Amino acid sequence: HAPWALDQYGFRAIIAPSYADIFFNNSFKNGLLPIVLPETQVAQLFDETFAFPGYSLTVDLERQVVVKPDGVELAFEVQAFRKYCLINGLDDIGLTLQKKDKIKAFETERLAQKPWLAHTMVG
Repeated sequence: HAPWALDQYGFRAIIAPSYADIFFNNSFKNGLLPIVLPETQVAQLFDETFAFPGYSLTVDLERQVVVKPDGVELAFEVQAFRKYCLINGLDDIGLTLQKKDKIKAFETERLAQKPWLAHTMVG
């Protein structure tokens, strides 16, 4: 529920030195980018946040960098598939719907080859 709650509060990315596996994976499924940066960089970001009122960061997912107000860029890694899904706003259902024509063709062919499965067809 934590990634969903963060998303509901308007967060699109979070930065930490590490995440629990389930949180990390669920974040992507909820459209939230969990950025991993070294602990020293995260500590520095906290210090700067407290030191400068209105401090903000820019996350450039395309280039895979966090941009600080002074222009310094902090690189991060993200798997290509997850990056694609985030950039295109795709969740598991959206990914499946991209293949709906292939799914329909498969179902039609399967029904022709195995008509006794007709009762399993939906729609």
